[in-house]
Amino acid sequence: MAIDKSLQTGSTTMLLLKLLEEEDLYGYQMIERLQQRSNNIFALKAGTLYPLLHSLEEQGLVQSYEQTAETGRKRKYYTLTKAGQKMLAAKEQEWNTFTGAISRVLQGGGGIATIQ
Repeated sequence: MAIDKSLQTGSTTMLLLKLLEEEDLYGYQMIERLQQRSNNIFALKAGTLYPLLHSLEEQGLVQSYEQTAETGRKRKYYTLTKAGQKMLAAKEQEWNTFTGAISRVLQGGGGIATIQ
């Protein structure tokens, strides 16, 4: 089943930050991990990923550094900053609130408080 791209757009930053919380990664690794863990729902292209990573770096949420791989090739790795950790925690809380509300609506609204 295809997923509407607009549903994916708002969560991509959170997902990238989550991957980087676990370990430093280079771009292609992020693309592969997102694709694998999401059963191919998140299939980012490099043209989408790198502008997003540059934006996150400008915001101080991630930092990049170069490292030489075993093959001798230099790769640009990204690491999560303290600000990125705080942003991830806020985004996860926001996501949980949002998905909880969606679930309650889809399940018929059990436990809805009345407005006074």
